[in-house]
Amino acid sequence: MGLYDFTFYDLIHRNAVCFNDTEAWFEADDNRSVTFNRFKEMADRLACGLQRSNIKKGDRIGVFGKNSLEYFLLYGAAAALGAIILPINWRLSADEIIFNLNDCTPAALFVDAEFQELVNGITDKLPSVKNYYTLKPGGGNFIEFDSLMNNRGDFEAADVSNDDGFVIIHTAAVAGRPRGALLSHGNFLCAGLHLNYCFNLTSKDVHLNLLPMFHVGGFFMATNSFQAGALNVNMSKFDAEKAVELIEEKKVSLFFDFSPILASILEAHEQTGKDIKSIRAVMGLDTPETIEKYQKATGGTFYSIYGQTETTGLVTMGRYNDRPGSAGKIIPLGEVRIVDDYDHPVPNGQVGEITMKGPLIFKGYWNLPEDTAYTFREGRHHTGDLGRFDKDGFLWFSGRKAEKELIKTGGENVYPAEVEKVILQHPAIEKAVVFGVPDPKWKEGIKAVCRLKEGEHMEPQELIKFVGERMASYKKPQYVEFITDFPCLEDGSPDRAKIKELYGGK
Repeated sequence: MGLYDFTFYDLIHRNAVCFNDTEAWFEADDNRSVTFNRFKEMADRLACGLQRSNIKKGDRIGVFGKNSLEYFLLYGAAAALGAIILPINWRLSADEIIFNLNDCTPAALFVDAEFQELVNGITDKLPSVKNYYTLKPGGGNFIEFDSLMNNRGDFEAADVSNDDGFVIIHTAAVAGRPRGALLSHGNFLCAGLHLNYCFNLTSKDVHLNLLPMFHVGGFFMATNSFQAGALNVNMSKFDAEKAVELIEEKKVSLFFDFSPILASILEAHEQTGKDIKSIRAVMGLDTPETIEKYQKATGGTFYSIYGQTETTGLVTMGRYNDRPGSAGKIIPLGEVRIVDDYDHPVPNGQVGEITMKGPLIFKGYWNLPEDTAYTFREGRHHTGDLGRFDKDGFLWFSGRKAEKELIKTGGENVYPAEVEKVILQHPAIEKAVVFGVPDPKWKEGIKAVCRLKEGEHMEPQELIKFVGERMASYKKPQYVEFITDFPCLEDGSPDRAKIKELYGGK
């Protein structure tokens, strides 16, 4: 570790000194509470146990489970050793899980007891995994988590820099396959400083950790709260009624929102009468109606953002009321330009691709040098998203480039190509186009417009079930429309623009 380096493990060490016996983590499932000092002791012992099981710098550690103290401790122990955490989205199908794991070849895999039956059925397809561990203490048939904790924590520290890889998060499947975005220690610590600056976070704040930590937003909210010395109140899975209980009991002051989380909390508040006025800051994406209802109910501030996994979740952010409908202004340590197809900057008011450079940009796609080089062309990260700046510097999101058409449903990214690929596996389907449509619950829903083969008949629910059995449930269409006059281009491929124009109203 160099003189000028600072890693996530250094932060753990620093917090143990600065905040010592202050509560760092509260586990809502079983009422466990851990101080900052205790957290460091546990991370040290876990690092020692992992090191004795031959985990070394650069090794990947897979984590397949819901949010927990143990999950967050793994990030700390990996940071101490220079290992890289590979979080797995537990909503994925077995085939998708196999792909993501084999893409990054973890040496060890930690699995919640509820997912071990699934993993037991695919171990023969995971050649890199040497050891399987139960993520939480007790339960399950894998090696006990506590077996790694039976030591004094005297691990041998690795030479880790802030630029070293820390986490690999798989993005949505562009061109039919997910890509593992490698993020560094510096990426997350810099994101945390931005959020602490924006929210004016202190050790008196309380964060409700309700987004899954396989999501960049879930992880950076947990780490930035930890960085400020604030308390993380953890939920293994979001439940609105439990959330309002925790908000009242622990005086929660902030959390991250993807529709319909905030609306569900407000509804539960109205039904139960629980006090939620401690909430002073919510960040994320939601409808104007829900945002305004939240602000009226609590007096708190809603922060709008634009970002992606590859930018550690942040490109622009700002108070919703400053310019309703916009995504805020450029973060302090980001240099953002809107460019045309030839990478020439365009004037304010004109739509172009959003590009960025700065310390939040990820290190690249795991084992995909060509994709990385294309994304980083001209020395900038190309988001594939379209936007414009107004005269006051607020960013307005304008959709996605055709090469990176994306549906964002309830905070999850879904590429149409991966859904179309599954739909076309059905023997009755001849052609299909998938795209996003307005949805009252998820903000953006998934619609499939299909043409059946001659003589075939199918009900929409049959196709929805077919897709849901072959990929993560959140990727299946909510809306299906079968048509006979299917617009095509001269080469016989679907005319996507025409289909969206004709059938984009759901």
